[in-house]
Amino acid sequence: MTIQNRLRAIVVGVVLIFVGGTLGYHAITRGQASLLDCFYMTVISITTVGYGEVVPIENSPLGRIFTIVVIVSGMGLLTYGVSTLTAFLVEGELSAILGRRKMMKAIDKLNNHFIVVGMGATGYQVICEMDKTQRDFVVIDIDEERLRRLSEQHPFLYLVGDATDDSIFHDAGIDRAEGVVVVLPDDKDNLFVTISVRQLNPRVRIIAKGVESHARGKLIKAGADSVVSPNLIGGLRMVSEMIRPAAVGFLDLMLRDSQHTVRIEDVTVSDRSALCGRNLRDSGIRQQYGLLVMATRPEGQLQFDYNPGPETILQGGMDVVVLGDVEGVKNLRAVCTP
Repeated sequence: MTIQNRLRAIVVGVVLIFVGGTLGYHAITRGQASLLDCFYMTVISITTVGYGEVVPIENSPLGRIFTIVVIVSGMGLLTYGVSTLTAFLVEGELSAILGRRKMMKAIDKLNNHFIVVGMGATGYQVICEMDKTQRDFVVIDIDEERLRRLSEQHPFLYLVGDATDDSIFHDAGIDRAEGVVVVLPDDKDNLFVTISVRQLNPRVRIIAKGVESHARGKLIKAGADSVVSPNLIGGLRMVSEMIRPAAVGFLDLMLRDSQHTVRIEDVTVSDRSALCGRNLRDSGIRQQYGLLVMATRPEGQLQFDYNPGPETILQGGMDVVVLGDVEGVKNLRAVCTP
């Protein structure tokens, strides 16, 4: 039985003892003592205050035996209740402290991880996708209860605090992070956090949420690498559902497939990679990793080469967009960035 259930049982037991004691004294005196006097007699008996017997039981052996039972059971239950409550407070606080220390140690070990700022409806979808694609991430939010409840369903690392405070980003390892996703509900907060993050780590990639259309330019100037508008994305999605339902259905099934986690991912080929200098036919991307190469982009260029041919040479710094299982992508990324 958990401590919470034991506390509930103790409360019920105490109430029953007080009710039983009151009714017992009332029955022993055959109704001569009032219910208030009987309740008072029960209280002073259990607490051993000793203010004197207000219920006449000095000549009643049954009354004395009943009083002994009330005292022993009441004192035992109250003592057990105090010890259980103490354990609840001490163990709960101790568990919280140990849990925070364990989480901080885990965060300190992270490198090239992601930081998600905000745990609203959008932030929840962000961490679900990061979890499915096996990314390391830390969530920052001020709502501790929501963070704890969601982490019990899907364990993840989190920090409780105000994202406008720079110290919480230091705790989240901002100097080692690969990217920050800012998804607070207000554009002003997103703007402030974006400026702070850019100052703390000039190299980190920042993706910010823009609620209003005019917020995009300000967020870009503040340091965001990209701004995502839920309203814009929602509108494009509705149009796509109307004019290209099969394509949208394919993407939906891909994202929601519970059996396989298939995604469109990008991998950057390092100069030190064994694949650098090879063509796509000999790279083994299709045969060994089970991935479909959808596009490539040489370093420094803006345009992609869609559906590249098998003779395309993989170069250092080249971005390769692939479609396939996340495990295959993970293995390919390990080879491309040794």
